Amino acid sequence: MTGGERTDATTSLQHLKDMVRAFCEVRDWDRFHNPKDLAIGIVTEAGELLEHFRFKSPAEIEAALNDPAARTGIADEIADVLYFVLRLAQKYGIDLSTEFHRKMRLNEARYPAAAARGRNTKYTDL
Repeated sequence: MTGGERTDATTSLQHLKDMVRAFCEVRDWDRFHNPKDLAIGIVTEAGELLEHFRFKSPAEIEAALNDPAARTGIADEIADVLYFVLRLAQKYGIDLSTEFHRKMRLNEARYPAAAARGRNTKYTDL
């Protein structure tokens, strides 16, 4: 299905959305993929990603990211989150690039560099 090694630099979001669509169509999963259940999938997989970091110090996390087996487990969970994000966007016609750029412009306005630099503060408190 993948057609060889692909990287972020050589793979479009549309290609990934098409892969997800084809994967789901072959399995007849459309009936299970409503917005609520796909959002639950995102949160569930994000929770599984969090398990790799929970109760660990920064040094332990760094060690895990440098360990091939642990890194693969982390990457698997990131990929699972991405799968559900892609599926939700693909199934309901959300152009991720357009929406990401729109949201980044909004964030630039909410978090001006002069006010937000070096601060971990919500925009309403800047």
